[in-house]
Parts: sequence; C-alpha cells; structure tokens
Amino acid sequence: MKRLTVTLFLLSLSFGLLAQESNQIVKTGYNFGPLPVVAFDADKGLQLGAVVQLFNFGDGSNYPNYNSKLYLEASFFTKGSQLYQLRYDNKTLIPNVRWSSSFRATIDKAYDFYGFNGYESYYDYARIQDGKDGESFIFSPFYRLARNEFMFKSDFLGRITDNLQWEAGIFAYYHKIGSIDYASINKNKKPEEAYPEDMPTLFDIYKQAGVITENEAEGGFSSGLRAGLVYDTRDKEGAPSSGIWAEGHFTAAIPGISKNPYYRYSLTWRHYLPIVKQDKLTFAYRLNYEGTFGDAPFYALPYMTVMGEKQDLEGLGGFNTVRGVMRSRVWGLDAATYNLEFRWRFVKFLVGKQNIALGLNLFSDGTMTTKGKDLSGLKSWVSTPVLGKEKDLPHVTLGAGFRFIMNENFIIAVDYGMPLSHFMKNSPIYNQDGTGAFYVNLGYLF
Repeated sequence: MKRLTVTLFLLSLSFGLLAQESNQIVKTGYNFGPLPVVAFDADKGLQLGAVVQLFNFGDGSNYPNYNSKLYLEASFFTKGSQLYQLRYDNKTLIPNVRWSSSFRATIDKAYDFYGFNGYESYYDYARIQDGKDGESFIFSPFYRLARNEFMFKSDFLGRITDNLQWEAGIFAYYHKIGSIDYASINKNKKPEEAYPEDMPTLFDIYKQAGVITENEAEGGFSSGLRAGLVYDTRDKEGAPSSGIWAEGHFTAAIPGISKNPYYRYSLTWRHYLPIVKQDKLTFAYRLNYEGTFGDAPFYALPYMTVMGEKQDLEGLGGFNTVRGVMRSRVWGLDAATYNLEFRWRFVKFLVGKQNIALGLNLFSDGTMTTKGKDLSGLKSWVSTPVLGKEKDLPHVTLGAGFRFIMNENFIIAVDYGMPLSHFMKNSPIYNQDGTGAFYVNLGYLF
C-alpha cells in the first residue's frame, strides 16, 4: 500500500485539460516536496500521513533517471496499521557502485493470515459474510494475527559489463508475532458483533497443532547476507517502455545470529515490449519464483525478495504482488507469480516545469504455491483442502487501472482487481480469494 497526493492529482488534471501535448523538458538539480498522504488499500483501509521525496537529477544527463533519491514516510491506516519508512538510493557517491539502504517499521494489530499453501487452506467466506450481514458475530478476526515488523537492509550493485551487474547486501529483520488483542479487535462493537474471547483464531489453531512451532510462533531476529546478478537493458527505471530487467539472488539468514536460520532464493524476469513507441502503448510482464532450501520460519515466507532501495514486497496477494487477491492468501515455502500489463499513455503535457502524462492499464496477475508447509498436524475443519486434496491451483485476477505520471518517477496508481474465482459459483474455489479489491498507490507494480 503506498501513496496518493490528492491535491497534486486534482490540480494536474485541471491544468491538463488546458495544456497541449508537448515535448518533455530535462529536469536538473534537486526536486523536493513534502506531501500529505491520502490513499486507500482494500486490505488496510484508508491511509493518512505525510511523505517527503527528494530527487537529485544532477546536470540532467541521466534524466529521466535520477542520481540520488531520499524518501521519508510516516502514516497510519484506518484498519489499525502504522507504517514508517526511510529509503535512500545513490548512484554517484561510490564510483561505479550503486548504494541503496532502507528501513521499514510496520505495526499491525490485525495482519491477514489465511493459512498455508493456498487452496490447501479453506477460507470460510460464508461465515465472513454472515458477520457482515449481522446474522452472527463478526468472523474476520479468525483470520488475523498481531505482527510488528522492523526491517533494515543495505545493498550494493556494481557493473560487470554494460548490462550485467553484481548485487550484494546485508539485512537485519525483526518480527514480533502474537495472537490478536481481543479487547482492541472488539472495541466499539455491539456484544452480538464481538468476536468471542473463548474462540481461537486460525493462528492459535496452527500453534496448538504444531504447524507453527513454538520456536517460531513469536517471531524473532534474522540477519544475514544476500548476493546475486542482475541483467538490465531498460530504457529508463521509473516507467520503462522497452528492455529486460532480470535478477537472481540468494538470501542466507546466518546461524548464530538469526533465531531461525533459513536459506532462500529468488528469480525474477521482467520484460517491457513497446507496441506503439514513444511510451504510447507498452506490454509488460513479470515472472517470479521464490524458493526455499529446506524449511524456513513462517514469518520469513510471505515476501517477494527485492534488492535495492525498496524493502521486500509483502504478501502474495495485494497491491504489490497479485492485485485483487486477499493479502497473503498464498503463503508457502515456494511460490510462482506472474503479472501481465498493457500500459497506454493517452496524453502528455507540461504543467509549469513538470512533465505530466496520463495513462490506463489492463492487467492480469496470478500466483500459486509450488511447495507447501506441512499441514499434517491439523485435525479440525481448517485442514480440509478446498479442492478435496492437498493441492494448490493458480490464483488469477483480472483488472484495470489509471496512472498519473510526473517526471517519469512520481507515479500515482489507481487499480481495481477481481479474482476469477469470484465468477466460478459452481466451483469449490468460489470466493476463496475474496471478491475483488481497490487500491490507490505509488508507482508501477514493476
């Protein structure tokens, strides 16, 4: 979930109605702006806060790419989360090396937890709906846990050839996990709406069954190294319209430092194909595979690994990974994900000294677990696989969105995604991924 500056968006649209399409101007020096945050994510609710972005374009010779970038954010969500971020990206400080560092703190009293292995875990949509309709108590806390997350990393990227580069970095993550706070969850609810304090959550059931072990149930500290290779031929970084961006890297949470050591790998292929040149129509797709050597603590799994200024993308499901599927619906040891987009810029214009473009996109996202966690310890109805056997299938969505693009780097994204399972009323996977979701965020998905 990311950011929207409503004032900027409305002003730029108003000026855009009067402006004529024009050639871009080259940005130089520093571009600075403290901005209010007013955004929305179906998984987290309305977001309010403040963000500061500082771009340094230098003499403009690298525009639309920047020389350095600083990003600060503090915000909260109406569903109970808090988010604090600091990101720094510099391409010129160290000769021939790009240095990126970031810190993220997330406080979430009701983080989504729908079980492991995708469709191997049943989502009781009917009980959720009964709670919304007032026919029973509100059941959604059953699929929640409390989670505080503190993540720091520092990455370095250096050139081997014109397009091939090495990646190396360090990370230190801390997760504090626990059951929901019943008093907080039930605050201001009528007695008949309140989630019963004697009823366990899915997280509690997993702990009792030993599917989540005692050693990992409360989270813990993880630290280690990352290393990999990247192949990059993109024409520009913020909003590419041609080229390939492929990565492969390995993560090691080191024994003796990490409470629960683990080893993971990530493979990502992104491809941008210009259908109509000059950024007018682009077909873009991303293929990703997240894998684990052996086992790993459950709290280290619901991420798509990222090198660079951004922290790992959270949850297979939700805006950053699979738009329209419930956040973290797919949670396993290994998972494959795809994203397809047609990106159409239907107008470009200047507002003052700012390059503005407006665009539309059509997309399809999907993911599935390819290697799951062991669920053999479960003895309750939650262990009943949706498909009648221990198997996952692709969780696929379709959707459309709008893009506001300023100087090729500040991009407002408005998307709506709908899972195909919502249309499959006679299928066992009907509504197992939710009923669709709306997002207002920053940036292209990839």
